[in-house]
Amino acid sequence: MRSTGPLANGAEARKLLVGPDSVCWRTVSDPRLYLGMLYPLLLQVAHPTVDAGVRDFSDFERRPWQRLLRTLDYVSLLVYGGEQAIAAGVRLRRLHERFHGVRPDGRPYHALEPEAYAWVHATLLQSVVSGHRQFGKPLQTDELERFYEEYRGLGALIGVDRHELPDSWRGFGDYFSDLSQTALVPTASVRRVLNAVESAPPPLKIPGPLWAVLRMPARRALWLGGVGQLGPALRDRLEIEWSAADRREFALLGSAARAITPLMPGPLRVTGPAQLRLRQRAIARGPLGGSGAAA
Repeated sequence: MRSTGPLANGAEARKLLVGPDSVCWRTVSDPRLYLGMLYPLLLQVAHPTVDAGVRDFSDFERRPWQRLLRTLDYVSLLVYGGEQAIAAGVRLRRLHERFHGVRPDGRPYHALEPEAYAWVHATLLQSVVSGHRQFGKPLQTDELERFYEEYRGLGALIGVDRHELPDSWRGFGDYFSDLSQTALVPTASVRRVLNAVESAPPPLKIPGPLWAVLRMPARRALWLGGVGQLGPALRDRLEIEWSAADRREFALLGSAARAITPLMPGPLRVTGPAQLRLRQRAIARGPLGGSGAAA
Protein backbone atom coordinates (compact mmCIF):
# COMPACT_ATOMS: atom_id res chain seq x y z
CA MET A 1 0.00 0.00 0.00
CA ARG A 2 1.29 3.44 -0.94
CA SER A 3 1.06 6.29 1.54
CA THR A 4 -1.31 9.01 0.45
CA GLY A 5 -1.05 11.25 3.51
CA PRO A 6 -0.74 14.97 2.81
CA LEU A 7 2.53 16.78 3.12
CA ALA A 8 2.87 19.44 5.77
CA ASN A 9 2.68 22.82 4.08
CA GLY A 10 2.21 26.52 4.63
CA ALA A 11 1.82 27.69 8.21
CA GLU A 12 1.66 24.12 9.48
CA ALA A 13 5.02 23.30 7.89
CA ARG A 14 6.71 26.40 9.25
CA LYS A 15 5.77 25.35 12.77
CA LEU A 16 7.76 22.15 12.27
CA LEU A 17 11.02 23.89 11.34
CA VAL A 18 13.75 23.88 13.98
CA GLY A 19 16.19 26.62 14.99
CA PRO A 20 19.39 27.10 17.03
CA ASP A 21 17.51 26.53 20.29
CA SER A 22 16.45 23.02 19.25
CA VAL A 23 18.09 19.74 20.22
CA CYS A 24 18.17 18.77 16.53
CA TRP A 25 20.22 21.83 15.67
CA ARG A 26 22.77 21.05 18.37
CA THR A 27 23.16 17.35 17.68
CA VAL A 28 22.70 16.16 14.11
CA SER A 29 25.86 17.62 12.53
CA ASP A 30 28.55 16.68 15.06
CA PRO A 31 31.32 15.44 12.72
CA ARG A 32 31.99 12.45 14.97
CA LEU A 33 28.70 11.04 13.73
CA TYR A 34 30.44 10.47 10.39
CA LEU A 35 32.02 7.43 12.04
CA GLY A 36 28.56 5.87 12.09
CA MET A 37 27.41 6.80 8.56
CA LEU A 38 27.22 3.15 7.58
CA TYR A 39 24.79 2.34 10.39
CA PRO A 40 21.58 3.94 9.03
CA LEU A 41 22.42 2.79 5.52
CA LEU A 42 22.63 -0.84 6.65
CA LEU A 43 19.37 -0.48 8.56
CA GLN A 44 17.70 0.94 5.48
CA VAL A 45 18.85 -1.59 2.89
CA ALA A 46 18.01 -4.50 5.20
CA HIS A 47 14.34 -3.64 4.62
CA PRO A 48 13.18 -5.62 1.53
CA THR A 49 11.43 -2.64 -0.07
CA VAL A 50 14.45 -0.36 0.29
CA ASP A 51 16.68 -3.20 -0.90
CA ALA A 52 14.64 -3.49 -4.08
CA GLY A 53 14.76 0.26 -4.65
CA VAL A 54 18.54 0.30 -4.21
CA ARG A 55 18.86 -2.63 -6.61
CA ASP A 56 16.74 -0.92 -9.26
CA PHE A 57 17.70 2.74 -8.92
CA SER A 58 20.99 3.17 -7.01
CA ASP A 59 24.56 3.64 -8.17
CA PHE A 60 25.95 3.27 -4.65
CA GLU A 61 28.69 0.83 -5.61
CA ARG A 62 30.13 3.12 -8.27
CA ARG A 63 29.77 6.31 -6.23
CA PRO A 64 29.54 5.45 -2.51
CA TRP A 65 30.93 8.77 -1.29
CA GLN A 66 28.45 10.77 -3.35
CA ARG A 67 25.61 8.67 -1.90
CA LEU A 68 26.78 9.38 1.63
CA LEU A 69 27.21 13.08 0.84
CA ARG A 70 23.66 13.23 -0.49
CA THR A 71 22.43 11.81 2.80
CA LEU A 72 24.38 14.46 4.71
CA ASP A 73 23.02 17.15 2.39
CA TYR A 74 19.48 15.94 3.01
CA VAL A 75 19.83 15.97 6.80
CA SER A 76 21.55 19.36 6.78
CA LEU A 77 18.84 20.86 4.59
CA LEU A 78 16.04 19.38 6.67
CA VAL A 79 17.44 20.69 9.97
CA TYR A 80 19.34 23.84 8.99
CA GLY A 81 17.65 24.88 5.76
CA GLY A 82 14.74 26.83 7.21
CA GLU A 83 12.10 27.54 4.57
CA GLN A 84 14.20 25.61 2.02
CA ALA A 85 13.42 22.43 3.94
CA ILE A 86 9.72 22.73 3.13
CA ALA A 87 10.23 22.89 -0.63
CA ALA A 88 12.93 20.18 -0.48
CA GLY A 89 10.55 17.89 1.38
CA VAL A 90 7.94 18.23 -1.36
CA ARG A 91 10.55 17.54 -4.07
CA LEU A 92 11.88 14.49 -2.24
CA ARG A 93 8.42 13.01 -1.90
CA ARG A 94 7.64 13.62 -5.57
CA LEU A 95 10.96 12.07 -6.56
CA HIS A 96 10.12 8.86 -4.71
CA GLU A 97 6.79 8.57 -6.52
CA ARG A 98 8.61 7.10 -9.51
CA PHE A 99 10.49 4.41 -7.56
CA HIS A 100 8.55 1.18 -7.86
CA GLY A 101 8.97 -2.36 -9.15
CA VAL A 102 9.03 -5.94 -7.91
CA ARG A 103 10.93 -7.16 -4.84
CA PRO A 104 13.13 -10.28 -4.94
CA ASP A 105 10.34 -12.18 -3.15
CA GLY A 106 7.95 -11.39 -6.01
CA ARG A 107 5.92 -8.74 -4.20
CA PRO A 108 5.37 -5.38 -5.92
CA TYR A 109 6.89 -2.44 -4.08
CA HIS A 110 6.71 1.32 -4.05
CA ALA A 111 9.17 3.65 -2.31
CA LEU A 112 6.24 5.42 -0.64
CA GLU A 113 4.97 2.35 1.19
CA PRO A 114 4.19 3.76 4.65
CA GLU A 115 6.31 1.28 6.61
CA ALA A 116 9.40 1.52 4.41
CA TYR A 117 9.20 5.29 3.90
CA ALA A 118 8.83 5.95 7.62
CA TRP A 119 11.58 3.44 8.38
CA VAL A 120 14.16 5.40 6.38
CA HIS A 121 13.33 8.52 8.40
CA ALA A 122 13.46 6.47 11.61
CA THR A 123 16.94 5.11 10.85
CA LEU A 124 18.39 8.62 10.57
CA LEU A 125 16.72 9.59 13.84
CA GLN A 126 18.07 6.48 15.55
CA SER A 127 21.56 6.99 14.14
CA VAL A 128 21.88 10.41 15.79
CA VAL A 129 20.95 9.08 19.22
CA SER A 130 23.07 5.95 18.87
CA GLY A 131 25.98 7.90 17.38
CA HIS A 132 26.12 10.36 20.26
CA ARG A 133 25.91 7.49 22.73
CA GLN A 134 28.94 5.82 21.15
CA PHE A 135 31.02 8.70 19.78
CA GLY A 136 29.87 11.97 21.36
CA LYS A 137 27.91 13.10 24.39
CA PRO A 138 24.87 10.90 25.11
CA LEU A 139 21.56 12.74 25.09
CA GLN A 140 19.82 13.03 28.46
CA THR A 141 16.24 11.86 28.99
CA ASP A 142 14.65 15.28 28.48
CA GLU A 143 16.83 15.91 25.42
CA LEU A 144 15.81 12.56 23.93
CA GLU A 145 12.12 13.39 24.18
CA ARG A 146 12.63 16.86 22.68
CA PHE A 147 14.85 15.54 19.91
CA TYR A 148 12.38 12.81 19.07
CA GLU A 149 9.46 15.19 18.87
CA GLU A 150 11.46 17.63 16.73
CA TYR A 151 12.77 15.04 14.30
CA ARG A 152 9.45 13.24 14.09
CA GLY A 153 7.91 16.58 13.19
CA LEU A 154 10.49 17.15 10.46
CA GLY A 155 9.34 13.86 8.96
CA ALA A 156 6.02 15.50 8.13
CA LEU A 157 7.90 17.84 5.79
CA ILE A 158 8.76 14.86 3.58
CA GLY A 159 5.36 13.24 3.99
CA VAL A 160 5.96 10.76 6.82
CA ASP A 161 2.57 10.77 8.53
CA ARG A 162 2.85 11.27 12.27
CA HIS A 163 0.85 8.13 12.98
CA GLU A 164 3.54 6.06 11.21
CA LEU A 165 5.88 6.65 14.16
CA PRO A 166 5.07 6.32 17.89
CA ASP A 167 4.09 9.32 19.99
CA SER A 168 7.06 9.10 22.38
CA TRP A 169 10.72 8.20 22.47
CA ARG A 170 9.94 5.21 24.67
CA GLY A 171 7.42 4.00 22.13
CA PHE A 172 9.96 4.54 19.37
CA GLY A 173 12.33 2.14 21.12
CA ASP A 174 9.70 -0.61 20.98
CA TYR A 175 8.88 0.23 17.35
CA PHE A 176 12.54 0.15 16.35
CA SER A 177 13.16 -3.15 18.11
CA ASP A 178 10.04 -4.79 16.69
CA LEU A 179 10.71 -3.76 13.11
CA SER A 180 14.37 -4.80 13.39
CA GLN A 181 13.29 -8.27 14.52
CA THR A 182 10.43 -8.79 12.10
CA ALA A 183 11.06 -6.85 8.88
CA LEU A 184 14.83 -6.69 8.39
CA VAL A 185 16.58 -9.51 6.54
CA PRO A 186 20.06 -10.15 5.09
CA THR A 187 19.27 -8.65 1.70
CA ALA A 188 21.60 -8.56 -1.27
CA SER A 189 21.99 -4.82 -0.70
CA VAL A 190 23.40 -5.35 2.79
CA ARG A 191 26.22 -7.35 1.27
CA ARG A 192 26.60 -4.84 -1.58
CA VAL A 193 27.01 -1.98 0.88
CA LEU A 194 29.59 -3.85 2.94
CA ASN A 195 31.49 -4.81 -0.20
CA ALA A 196 31.42 -1.20 -1.38
CA VAL A 197 33.13 -0.15 1.83
CA GLU A 198 35.86 -2.69 1.15
CA SER A 199 36.51 -1.52 -2.41
CA ALA A 200 35.45 2.13 -2.36
CA PRO A 201 37.27 4.43 -4.80
CA PRO A 202 38.91 7.55 -3.35
CA PRO A 203 36.53 10.40 -2.52
CA LEU A 204 38.94 12.88 -4.11
CA LYS A 205 41.64 12.70 -6.77
CA ILE A 206 44.18 10.83 -4.67
CA PRO A 207 47.05 8.80 -6.22
CA GLY A 208 46.36 5.06 -6.14
CA PRO A 209 49.25 4.07 -3.83
CA LEU A 210 48.40 6.82 -1.34
CA TRP A 211 44.71 5.84 -1.31
CA ALA A 212 45.71 2.22 -0.71
CA VAL A 213 47.38 3.36 2.52
CA LEU A 214 44.70 5.84 3.59
CA ARG A 215 41.81 3.52 2.76
CA MET A 216 42.79 0.89 5.31
CA PRO A 217 42.17 2.95 8.49
CA ALA A 218 39.29 4.89 6.92
CA ARG A 219 37.59 1.71 5.76
CA ARG A 220 38.13 0.03 9.11
CA ALA A 221 36.73 2.97 11.08
CA LEU A 222 33.67 3.24 8.81
CA TRP A 223 33.01 -0.51 9.05
CA LEU A 224 33.45 -0.63 12.82
CA GLY A 225 31.35 2.48 13.40
CA GLY A 226 28.47 1.15 11.32
CA VAL A 227 28.44 -2.57 12.06
CA GLY A 228 29.26 -2.04 15.74
CA GLN A 229 26.11 -0.01 16.35
CA LEU A 230 23.86 -2.75 14.98
CA GLY A 231 24.25 -4.78 18.17
CA PRO A 232 24.64 -8.58 18.50
CA ALA A 233 21.08 -9.66 17.69
CA LEU A 234 20.78 -7.57 14.53
CA ARG A 235 24.25 -8.51 13.33
CA ASP A 236 23.29 -12.16 13.67
CA ARG A 237 20.00 -11.55 11.87
CA LEU A 238 21.82 -9.84 8.99
CA GLU A 239 24.54 -12.51 8.97
CA ILE A 240 27.40 -10.09 9.59
CA GLU A 241 30.39 -11.54 11.39
CA TRP A 242 31.73 -9.75 14.47
CA SER A 243 34.71 -10.90 16.51
CA ALA A 244 36.03 -10.15 19.97
CA ALA A 245 38.77 -8.08 18.30
CA ASP A 246 36.11 -6.09 16.42
CA ARG A 247 34.31 -5.43 19.71
CA ARG A 248 37.50 -4.15 21.36
CA GLU A 249 38.34 -1.88 18.41
CA PHE A 250 34.80 -0.51 18.35
CA ALA A 251 35.03 0.33 22.04
CA LEU A 252 38.41 2.03 21.55
CA LEU A 253 37.07 4.03 18.62
CA GLY A 254 34.21 5.26 20.77
CA SER A 255 36.44 6.10 23.72
CA ALA A 256 38.79 8.13 21.53
CA ALA A 257 35.91 10.05 19.95
CA ARG A 258 34.24 10.82 23.28
CA ALA A 259 37.52 11.90 24.85
CA ILE A 260 37.83 14.93 22.55
CA THR A 261 34.44 16.39 23.56
CA PRO A 262 35.97 19.03 25.89
CA LEU A 263 38.29 20.12 23.07
CA MET A 264 35.50 20.78 20.56
CA PRO A 265 34.08 24.32 20.53
CA GLY A 266 30.49 24.85 19.43
CA PRO A 267 31.21 25.49 15.72
CA LEU A 268 33.01 22.14 15.52
CA ARG A 269 30.03 20.31 17.00
CA VAL A 270 27.45 22.07 14.81
CA THR A 271 28.75 21.87 11.25
CA GLY A 272 25.40 21.73 9.43
CA PRO A 273 25.15 25.43 8.44
CA ALA A 274 28.69 25.34 7.05
CA GLN A 275 27.91 22.07 5.27
CA LEU A 276 24.98 23.75 3.52
CA ARG A 277 27.11 26.71 2.44
CA LEU A 278 29.88 24.48 1.08
CA ARG A 279 27.51 22.14 -0.70
CA GLN A 280 24.93 24.63 -1.96
CA ARG A 281 25.85 24.23 -5.64
CA ALA A 282 25.84 20.43 -5.44
CA ILE A 283 22.53 20.50 -3.58
CA ALA A 284 21.03 22.79 -6.24
CA ARG A 285 22.05 20.27 -8.94
CA GLY A 286 20.91 17.23 -6.98
CA PRO A 287 17.54 15.60 -6.23
CA LEU A 288 16.61 18.11 -3.52
CA GLY A 289 17.33 21.14 -5.66
CA GLY A 290 16.96 19.98 -9.22
CA SER A 291 17.24 16.71 -11.05
CA GLY A 292 19.14 13.56 -10.30
CA ALA A 293 18.82 10.22 -8.55
CA ALA A 294 18.29 10.01 -4.85
CA ALA A 295 19.10 6.37 -4.39
